[in-house]
Amino acid sequence: MPNKHIPNKDHKKANKLASGSPRASSRWFKNASTFGMTTVLSAGILVACGQMSNADNKTSSSAGKQTSATKTSRDMLPSDMLKQIQALPQLTKGLGDTGADVIDPNKPTLVKFWASWCPLCLGTLAETEEWRTDPKFADLNVITVASPGHLNEKEDTDFSTWYAGVQADYPKLPVLSDPSGDLIGKLGVQVYPSWAILDKKGNLVHLVKGNLTAEQAYALAENAGNDFAELKAGTAKPANAQALDNNSKIETIKQKDGVYYNDKGKAINTRSIYLAGGCFWGIEAYMERVDGVVDAVSGYANGDTANPSYEQVIRGSGHAETVKVTYDADKIDLDTVLKYYFRVVDPTSVNKQGNDRGVQYRSGVYYTDKADKAVIDAALKRVQSQYKQKVVVENEALDNFYLAEAYHQDYLAKNPNGYCHVDLSLADDKPAGTASTKLAPANTVAEVLDPKRYAGFDKGALKNTLTKAQYNITQDAGTERAFSHEYDELFAPGIYVDVVSGEPLFLSTDKYQSGCGWPSFTKPIDMQVITQHEDKAFNMVRTEVRSRVADSHLGHVFPDGPKDRGGLRYCINGGALQFIPVNVMPQSGYAPLVKLVKS
Repeated sequence: MPNKHIPNKDHKKANKLASGSPRASSRWFKNASTFGMTTVLSAGILVACGQMSNADNKTSSSAGKQTSATKTSRDMLPSDMLKQIQALPQLTKGLGDTGADVIDPNKPTLVKFWASWCPLCLGTLAETEEWRTDPKFADLNVITVASPGHLNEKEDTDFSTWYAGVQADYPKLPVLSDPSGDLIGKLGVQVYPSWAILDKKGNLVHLVKGNLTAEQAYALAENAGNDFAELKAGTAKPANAQALDNNSKIETIKQKDGVYYNDKGKAINTRSIYLAGGCFWGIEAYMERVDGVVDAVSGYANGDTANPSYEQVIRGSGHAETVKVTYDADKIDLDTVLKYYFRVVDPTSVNKQGNDRGVQYRSGVYYTDKADKAVIDAALKRVQSQYKQKVVVENEALDNFYLAEAYHQDYLAKNPNGYCHVDLSLADDKPAGTASTKLAPANTVAEVLDPKRYAGFDKGALKNTLTKAQYNITQDAGTERAFSHEYDELFAPGIYVDVVSGEPLFLSTDKYQSGCGWPSFTKPIDMQVITQHEDKAFNMVRTEVRSRVADSHLGHVFPDGPKDRGGLRYCINGGALQFIPVNVMPQSGYAPLVKLVKS
């Protein structure tokens, strides 16, 4: 395995070889299929990514502070995993009291992580039990782990009581209980089911986020006797539609059950963004620990060579080491994902992050949805305001993306002492200014404008949930500098909501370029969402505008707006607002307003 991240060794070589070849013009790339044990898990990897975008595997035509309560990066990485699993209490009667009673230390282990609220998990418990007792799995331990009290699972006592009522249906299925949630936390598991493949020593060989098909499971069972030697060697690229069947023949497997579920039993609405920021080992491990991120996989993006190897990348294929981040759009938005990302990269550094040097280590945000560009533009402008040097993060459409070799995937989980330039513990600390209240569904404009929907914010926690600038504006009637906020020049379709409560305030269709230096609107969505007050500060008489529910100071209204649009100018501080792009509005709770934006 290449020793890719040792300072003053491989970095000098990479810096010399990766001098940055020019990017080729758009062309169609075709992935070369690679067979072998690595291929068995390809479906699981891609399921964990959600559906591959049209840009995948082809070109298209077209710094936060660590709190004392957070864990250190090293604490986030697995250690003594097998011993930890063996010590967990075992819930199924007749199979022993702990994991040690159902784990043969002379065999590798297949661990299924599941939850009681997951329909796919429950629907495959019987199948998992069959694998446990199938003679073909004689060389492989098959166990399951639940995490009461975590990821919306029942609390420990309630889960044990619930399972006691259903365990008779699965008398041979080991169910270990991990109420600490430590295992799923270390592995970055946020979707169910997920599977961990451990060798005889308990080392993580591979992690599959998503369902494991019967074909994949039987192929794993066949290779368990050699302790997954072929899978461990896995320098091959995972292919996206091939698997090894029971007779070691290659055949195409149609994807099935490629769905993630939330705690309500509904399919997760996933979206993806591609992030480059130095060694992808760290970015991958960091992003998959972010609450709301479904999965993260390492690959190579926007280069000149089809399906490049790692060696080709460091020799100048033009690709950037990139992580495909798939997130639950109903739980986290793109702007929040980017806030996490910018915490752990130096946005002013050219072709360098941490100890890594070379074009392949450049920073970039690559999108497949054109609507995402406006969100990225605004985020980059916000970041630029924090630096005197020029921000050099690329903001481009995804041209091509190829999965990296198997040994790169979940590298830090498999190699706890591996090099990482990222402080993984920052994933525990939610960025300031991110929405924390989940809105109830709304079917009409009247329901969206109902003030009761936005009354659930915690006023006492605003100093923790808002940035200093947002707090100063909304709570202390502060004013940001003219031309300083990214929303001043943002004209993408969407709505602007109160950054405190999420109450919708303005439509992008009512925004115009006033030249005053602050976001300006001709009118609010509805006059009822704002209140107006006489303001005599600074020896002037002005009309202050505040939000209805949270009473946030927004700005002022003046009679010098466009005469053909009412003659008013609502001059609003960008820091008092949060922009919701039109394509994100439905899953964010503002679906009935989409027609107003489009019209």
